[in-house]
Amino acid sequence: MPEPAPVSLRSSEGLGWQGFAATLLGIRPGTYRVPAMEAHRVNVHVGAPVRANCVCDGRRYSRIQAHGDADVIPAGLPGMWTDDADCRILRIAISDAFVRSIGEQVGVPAAQIAPHLQWRDARVHHLAAALGAELEAEDTSDALYAESLCTALVVRLLNSSRDVAVSAAASARALAPRVAARVIDYIEANLHQRLTLAELAALTGLSTPHFKVLFRATLGVPVHRYVVQRRVERAKVLLLEGRRSASQIALEVGFAHQSHMTQWMQRLLGVAPREIIRAGRAAAAVADTLAA
Repeated sequence: MPEPAPVSLRSSEGLGWQGFAATLLGIRPGTYRVPAMEAHRVNVHVGAPVRANCVCDGRRYSRIQAHGDADVIPAGLPGMWTDDADCRILRIAISDAFVRSIGEQVGVPAAQIAPHLQWRDARVHHLAAALGAELEAEDTSDALYAESLCTALVVRLLNSSRDVAVSAAASARALAPRVAARVIDYIEANLHQRLTLAELAALTGLSTPHFKVLFRATLGVPVHRYVVQRRVERAKVLLLEGRRSASQIALEVGFAHQSHMTQWMQRLLGVAPREIIRAGRAAAAVADTLAA
């Protein structure tokens, strides 16, 4: 009898994530032999507890897998898992290049992910849940948000989160005004393009984790949120002008499509693009009347 195969229920494919991916898998009862893979994997149990057995890293485990429990399987490490009942797993796959890039930035040039089985870590649970929510949401956030989450997850996996936070707080409490202005000007000039944490951090000469901390301390919001807010604000100005269609404006300010822009406008402004267009037309009509 063939081994059961996991079923993909949700996937980050098509969301523009680079260097990492996430998949919500439906798992049937049975034994699964998972071969060694090129990517590092964080498998997080989702839902009701399930009795499970696994053989990995030369060790055998028998446990009750509860919601939020994580198995961290480094690249190149195979394993075998047996589940007694239906369950769901959020699999986060992270490329070794992504891990090494973050490792170099936090002072761990020979970064290696250590295996953890049934790891109950509140921070990992929170970050994984946020990535999982992006798969479920109809109004997915900018890819910059997912990159921020995965960066924080890698830092945690490298067991250096505390060191990064301490060093960031010790060296500075905020970006210098001139540096902050450089980043803001760059964002304004490139809103129409895909922005990454790495390129923004490079403008400051800081590591990506350090940059994230200081940007939020300086601007009051995370990097991804600031970028989305600026896209929404620019789109509003263009919609009020009434010279372009909503679909053209969405692409011009960096949204993947019009519905993405609509979702964020409703979330941040409480109105849809069509309402802004109507307001612009009404204001133009009043101005024409006064000028007549």
